[in-house]
Amino acid sequence: MELFDINKIIITTQKSFFDIDAIMAFLNNHSYWAGSRKTETMKKAIDNSLCWAVLYNGKTIGFARVVTDYSTVYYLCDVFVIPEFQNRGIGSRLLETVFNSEELDGLNGILRTRDGHNLYKKYGFKNDQEIKDRFMFKRY
Repeated sequence: MELFDINKIIITTQKSFFDIDAIMAFLNNHSYWAGSRKTETMKKAIDNSLCWAVLYNGKTIGFARVVTDYSTVYYLCDVFVIPEFQNRGIGSRLLETVFNSEELDGLNGILRTRDGHNLYKKYGFKNDQEIKDRFMFKRY
C-alpha cells in the first residue's frame, strides 16, 4: 500500500476533471441511495448541480453534489469517499469545502442520511421532530 499524503488531494468544482465512471462505480456498488441510478441520469444531475470532486494523483476518490436555488436553500446529496480512502480525513475536508463555499453562504441546508448523523451534526445539521413530521417526498 502506498503512503498517503492528504496534502496532495485536490478538491475541485471543475466538471471537466470529474470521472463519471468512478462516480458511477461507487454509487452503483457502495451506495444505498443511488445503486440503480443510470449514468445518463447522473450526467444530467451533475450538469444541473453544484458539485465537488476529490482527486488524488488524478484519480476521483470522492464526490459531493448540491442542488440549490442559490438564494434560500440547498440540498446536499451523493456525498462519498471511496472505501480505500475512507477514515483519513478526506470526507471532512470535502464537507468543509462544500459548507464554506461562497455559493452556499447564508442558505438553509437539508440532507437525508441513514448513517451519517454524527458527522453532519459537526457541521450544524440537526434532527428536528417538527421538520421530520412536516417533511414529505415523492419517489418515482
